[in-house]
Amino acid sequence: MRLAELSERSGVPAATIKYYLREGLLQPGRRVSATQAEYGEAHLRRLRLVRALIQVGGVSVAAAREVVAAAEDTSLDHHTRLGAATWALPRVPAPEAGDEAAEAARAAVDGLLARLGWDPARVGVTSSPAYRTLLDSVAALARLGYPCGTDDLLPYGRVAAEIAVTDLDMVTAEPTAEGQVEAAVALTVLYEPVLLSLRRMAHADESARRFGSGCEEKGCGECGDGEG
Repeated sequence: MRLAELSERSGVPAATIKYYLREGLLQPGRRVSATQAEYGEAHLRRLRLVRALIQVGGVSVAAAREVVAAAEDTSLDHHTRLGAATWALPRVPAPEAGDEAAEAARAAVDGLLARLGWDPARVGVTSSPAYRTLLDSVAALARLGYPCGTDDLLPYGRVAAEIAVTDLDMVTAEPTAEGQVEAAVALTVLYEPVLLSLRRMAHADESARRFGSGCEEKGCGECGDGEG
């Protein structure tokens, strides 16, 4: 397909596609003349992936370029390529050492890893953006006096472990290594807002069950619980 068709099928303006090509976010097409190139389905998939990274994931162009480069770098082991998106997502600095809340957060999080049986080297406690973000979040909870010890975090960790199994099952359903890397990037970026939205909806449902005065309490019958 030509650039115009690629733009039409992807919904991305031609000028933006040209920008992505210049920035190395999209692989060059097959040159058919001095001024025109042909693009295939792989370009369409990559274009959608890049847009998801930038528009949904809030990833910068520079970070998106790193993700694309890691996804294409066959010299890296498969685990590193699959984790490329996680490392590129927006991150916060680690809490400063000596901060009482930060020290409490580190103890709680490290205790959580031990309880879950997660190897610190595998999850990257020395350099992982996710680990630093978790420390910062737990430290903020500690400063406000909210429960954030290892026991408080454990239910969340157990749910996260179950979600990881589901995620990796979805990734490995892709038949090729390249497809798995692309799926890992897309799922990391796109499923985080899904998880956040579901959590908020679950909060609303549980709050209504506990504190609401809905029809299930009035016995109106519309929910199947009452007698009319």
